[in-house]
Amino acid sequence: MPKAQQLRSLHDDLLVLPNAWDVASAAAIAQAGAAAVGTTSAGIAWSLGRPDGHQLTRDEMVEVVARIVAAVDIPVSADIENGYGESPADVAETVRQIVAAGAVGINLEDSRSFKAPLHTLEEQAARLRAARDAGGPELVINARTDVYFSRAVERDARPAEVRARAKVYAEAGADCLFVPGLLDLDELSALTAESPLPINVMADPSGPGVRQLAEVGVRRISLGAALHLSTYAATHRAVATLLRNGTYEEFADPTEVAPKIVKF
Repeated sequence: MPKAQQLRSLHDDLLVLPNAWDVASAAAIAQAGAAAVGTTSAGIAWSLGRPDGHQLTRDEMVEVVARIVAAVDIPVSADIENGYGESPADVAETVRQIVAAGAVGINLEDSRSFKAPLHTLEEQAARLRAARDAGGPELVINARTDVYFSRAVERDARPAEVRARAKVYAEAGADCLFVPGLLDLDELSALTAESPLPINVMADPSGPGVRQLAEVGVRRISLGAALHLSTYAATHRAVATLLRNGTYEEFADPTEVAPKIVKF
């Protein structure tokens, strides 16, 4: 089965999609048994010495995605942030290059920044249509809405705004609706029952588990930057223990994993 069809078929059930930021992390995710891998724009930005939030260039993102695709045999969905440009033409060019790099899915945001207003429904619909035209019918488009992250959307208005965007984004050709920031199970249950698109959430280690999210109808679970941040935490613990005690107990045993992922 071609990878695009493979990724699309994974949405028939619950898809847990870990997020990679470089070749080694993608290889580790694949070796752990993941059916597909997403990329994390935050993790990629941090690994390149940039802050999160639309600070990468299109060329930088395409280069990293191409390397990840070449390193794994499973489908790759690429986080292309806001498309590296405001216009539908900018989004189309980004999608063309990402697809040429081998990705078979994308995340496309409707945000400019956390403080700025989101793209209007009409603007984002045009950008999604451009992504669909550029990527073709098989590309899996995960339309990310930052309604629950945006300071420009009042808290009480968020549920209705998400539902309005779900309807418009579905009509524009999106395959999934990604709603980071929403992990309330009651609200998710209501949203999954009403949305014309399958709902994707960004899991949090302090939030509901996979089974709880599945029970309220969530169809896709991403990890965002959580894996990347956990590597920083593990590194900090290991080094702090080494410097404090001169011991290695916080170091993970690499003997089983490293030979499988370090092939380059």
